[in-house]
Amino acid sequence: MNLDKINKTGDIKNIPDSELNNLAGEIREFLIDKVSKTGGHLGANLGVVELTMALHLELDLPKDKIIWDVGHQSYTHKILTGRKEGFDTLRKYGGLSGFPKRSESDCDSFDTGHSSTSVSAGLGMVCARDLRGGDETIVSVIGDGSLTGGMAFEALNNAGRFDTNYIIILNDNDMSISENVGGIPKYLNSIRTSNGYLGLKESVYNKIIDKPYGQEVVGRIRRAKNSFKSLMVPAGMMFEEMGIVYLGPVDGHNIKALRNAIKEAKRFKRAVLIHVLTKKGKGFAPAEKHPARFHGTEPFDVTNGVPLNPRKVAAWTDIFSTVMFKLGEKNDRIVAITAAMSEGCGLRRFSKKYPDRFFDVGIAEQHAVTFAAGLAIGGYRPVFAVYSSFLQRAYDQIFSDICLQNLPVVFAIDRAGLVGSDGETHQGVFDLSYLSELPNMTICAPKNKWELSDMLKFATSFDGPVAVRYPRGEAYAGLKEYREPVVFGKSEWIYREKDIALLAVGNMVQIAEAVRDILKKEGLNVSLINARFVKPIDKEMLKECASAHKLLVTIEDNVLSGGFGEHILSAVSEDDLNIKVMNFGIPDRFIHHGSVDQLRKELGLDPGSIAECVSGKFKTDCN
Repeated sequence: MNLDKINKTGDIKNIPDSELNNLAGEIREFLIDKVSKTGGHLGANLGVVELTMALHLELDLPKDKIIWDVGHQSYTHKILTGRKEGFDTLRKYGGLSGFPKRSESDCDSFDTGHSSTSVSAGLGMVCARDLRGGDETIVSVIGDGSLTGGMAFEALNNAGRFDTNYIIILNDNDMSISENVGGIPKYLNSIRTSNGYLGLKESVYNKIIDKPYGQEVVGRIRRAKNSFKSLMVPAGMMFEEMGIVYLGPVDGHNIKALRNAIKEAKRFKRAVLIHVLTKKGKGFAPAEKHPARFHGTEPFDVTNGVPLNPRKVAAWTDIFSTVMFKLGEKNDRIVAITAAMSEGCGLRRFSKKYPDRFFDVGIAEQHAVTFAAGLAIGGYRPVFAVYSSFLQRAYDQIFSDICLQNLPVVFAIDRAGLVGSDGETHQGVFDLSYLSELPNMTICAPKNKWELSDMLKFATSFDGPVAVRYPRGEAYAGLKEYREPVVFGKSEWIYREKDIALLAVGNMVQIAEAVRDILKKEGLNVSLINARFVKPIDKEMLKECASAHKLLVTIEDNVLSGGFGEHILSAVSEDDLNIKVMNFGIPDRFIHHGSVDQLRKELGLDPGSIAECVSGKFKTDCN
């Protein structure tokens, strides 16, 4: 087995060229086997095996640098840098991260997790290299889906200004998480049929590059931008017009062709873009057939790709999907927006039933928000479904284009709170803080699946911006009997007693219910309140709490800094209410990967830890 010989960085260079294709097959078998047990990002990694091998063969790591856009496609890179044995712990608590981590290896040059960032980061490293007189090669790998993000074009525009070597590899698999949409994919598709130009360019280049004044001649040919070149590769000209040398398209599963392209790119004293064509999920039939499903997968049966533990309870996203489908039927003014996440955010059914009212804008959250503003001004009720972590990228647009104009846009914030195995870049624990400070913004969070339905109905009929946040995973079905109408700014008393009041946000009501059960066994009197609205705060509820309770406990899955609990403390102080307050939430640090239950235990947000603290506080300070 060739893979047995890969134990540290650089070992791949000892594999004979005749065995490289066999090694690629062994890596694919290894990935399929390991990810089938741990879960993870399979499709993207199967697609870049040969590309990653070619980079490791032609670069000198860790001196040279590779920046992986998003980073979920870095599994082969991890194998080739001595982390093969860690794959049994992939994305598990305390184990190998599913993304590049500088703390994990000196071959991981940049921590990534969000898209469209690698060109900017790489260009910064290039300028740092030149300022200190270094000679390392810098390579940014970016997918065609990530290229739809505006930040990528800002960086490409900047890259064309520098007369120094910088290699950008465009990994074109015609997919984001969902199928790519928009002008950029169409643009790239026109290049995929232009192989004739590459052959012409390589033949001319190879004949003259090593001749006297060869580089100067090549430069003049490229600057000429003659009509024949424009005819042969009309789309590739976009990059060249930006000042970036275009090479490609190259077969992304041909190691020799990839190596040759990388060698050529290293010769230029300019930014070079190598356009590489790959197949997402290559080598595993279920992933090739269903690339979106295998973008991020739970453990599965390797014989057929079927999940080993199919979900028996509807997920929060499933509930959102069903409610949106029904709302779209009742109100033809409701429109849905996604940023390349139609399946992940539960809008596939809506898109099939109401294609004219569904808009996938690509990986472009900033555009999505301002686009929603335009729809709202035009008389429609836009619902932008987005992961909490990704909505952060559009903060300025939420401020200036939605809240400032008080427009009726609904933010359906999926994956709010702790998300688990994807780690720091994906934990949705900041949205309550960054949204609460914006005037005109209303924020609500449902305690169970029925309340999610009620809140979406409320939100789509409200005259102003509304954020409805809900977590990843199975939707809570408890407390079904408590279903008061959703009234703007009003919380919901579930159990009304005295002494201790537990005030919980969204899915943390389930945790608070368990906390109450523990405290009741200790003989304590405990009320339970479903906050419902994070903004505005229900001040009448706070006055009721103060009149009959000694201790008010807030529980949220958001950072404490600027979160719900801090706002409650402020409100209690402003109104001079006679009640002590305890806040439970996420501490002021980034949260690594692991299961949600493990992370809650570590953070002291599990029922047992909270109950112990509350009991101690009450017995010490409130009697």
